[in-house]
Amino acid sequence: MSRFVTTQWLADHLDDPEFQVIDASWHMPNSGRNAHAEYVAGHIPGAIFFDLDKNADTASGLPHMLPDAETFSAMAGALGIASDKTLVVYDEAGLFSAPRAWWTFTVMGARDIKILKGGGPKWRAENRPLETGDSVAPPAAFDAKLDSGAIARFETVLAASQAGDQILDARGAARFTGETPEPRAGLKSGHIPSSRNLPFDTLIADGALKPEAELEQAIRAAGIDPAKPVITSCGSGVTAAVLALALDTIGAKKVALYDGSWTEWGGRDDAPVQTGPAR
Repeated sequence: MSRFVTTQWLADHLDDPEFQVIDASWHMPNSGRNAHAEYVAGHIPGAIFFDLDKNADTASGLPHMLPDAETFSAMAGALGIASDKTLVVYDEAGLFSAPRAWWTFTVMGARDIKILKGGGPKWRAENRPLETGDSVAPPAAFDAKLDSGAIARFETVLAASQAGDQILDARGAARFTGETPEPRAGLKSGHIPSSRNLPFDTLIADGALKPEAELEQAIRAAGIDPAKPVITSCGSGVTAAVLALALDTIGAKKVALYDGSWTEWGGRDDAPVQTGPAR
């Protein structure tokens, strides 16, 4: 089932009070880009900026970790995001961090979440209207109900690794094998033992996921059976959501995202690390 809507669809619904647009742009720490500054300079009219790093458990010591349901309800409500409206999320990379917002709001019980196909780049390329400054919405009610089964913690991932259960890593192949260093300082290189690799960007075309048949073929080719439980992982829990979205799209029912991902695993002395290709 497709989670995407087109730019024309969004343009037709921009003034509909039952829809809320959310800019969930986020960039890697070493990218040299500032997502909020870019948003202020120009964004889809009415879009609320959802900062993945601020709307999180900021006391965890790890980036953009999910907060508890009560905290998230307060954060989302203060931004004017309502759990009973249709949320349309996008990012300014095309399709990079928007799936993390889709996953976050899904896990927190939002009624309906869509992703803008092509994101901000496509909207801009079509010369559609932009708004500057911060879009401010009146406070809203967000009744978060956390789906704890969709979140994998360190202990769960460690047990899955030791048992040889399915773990799918979204990072690039060179990071997975340990050939290149991690972009975050202080982390070991390599991957979770017994995990498989499927770089998230190989599943994307034109700012959306590839057709379902291609997604399933790629997932199975990576050694993953979508009918069995899967844990997705990446560098810090952002692009792991692209894999979760792809698995959801092809009908997988038992998918959990490792929220701490490699930032947690690669920074722990008690976490075993494997290098080289998956085996």
